[in-house]
Amino acid sequence: MSDKATLRLKRDYIRILRDPLPFIVVQPLPENILEWHYVILGTPGTPFENGIYHGKLIFPEEFPFKPPSIMMLTPNGRFKTGTRLCLSISDFHPETWNPTWNAGAILLGLQSFMAERTRTAGSVQSTDDRKRLLAEKSLKFNLSDPTFCELFPTLAEECRSSVRERQEEKQRNRAKLRANTGAIDSIDFEEKCTRRGSVCTRCVVMIGIAAIAFFAGKYFMSEASQT
Repeated sequence: MSDKATLRLKRDYIRILRDPLPFIVVQPLPENILEWHYVILGTPGTPFENGIYHGKLIFPEEFPFKPPSIMMLTPNGRFKTGTRLCLSISDFHPETWNPTWNAGAILLGLQSFMAERTRTAGSVQSTDDRKRLLAEKSLKFNLSDPTFCELFPTLAEECRSSVRERQEEKQRNRAKLRANTGAIDSIDFEEKCTRRGSVCTRCVVMIGIAAIAFFAGKYFMSEASQT
C-alpha cells in the first residue's frame, strides 16, 4: 500500500471528522483505508427523503493521482447496486480527474449527481414514487448488511428504531381499520334486523287481517245457512 495514498486518505478523513459533510457519513474499513464506506441520508424535499443509502469508494494505491471506484449498495432508484458508477469523479473518467479533489469533494459530487436525472453508465430510470418506496425499504435492507451494522452502529440503531415505529404504526392502523369495519358491520346488521323486523311486523299484521277476514266470512256464512 502506498504511503502517499495512506497519508492523503488519513488527512481527508480527519478533515471530514472536523468539518462533517451535510447528510453524509463516512467510515474507512479499519483494516484497509483504501476502502471507504459512506452513507448518504436522503435529502429533505426530494424523493430520497427518509432513505439511507450505503455505498463504498475503492481508492487505488496511486491515489490522489488516480480516481476511486464508486459504488452504491442500497437499492435507490437512481443507481444500479454493486456496480461501478460512471462519473467524472470516478475511475470511469481518469482523463477528467483532478488530484486536488479530496474524498469529501468526491462524496459531495456523488450526492449532487444522485439528485439529478442525467443518464450515465450505472444509472437507472425510475419514477419518484418508486424512489420513495425504495427510500422506505432502505432501512430494513441496510440492517441485513453486516458491514453497514458494524461500521455505522448508531445509524443501524436508528434504522431499527424507525422500522419498529413503522411496524407499530401499521399495526395500530390495522387495528383501527378492523374496529371501524366491525362498527360498520354492526350498524349494517342492526339496519338489516330493523328492516327484517319491519317486514315481519307487516307480515304478522297481514296474516292477522287475513285470519279475521277468514273467520268473519265463516261466521256470516254459518248465520246465513241457519236462516
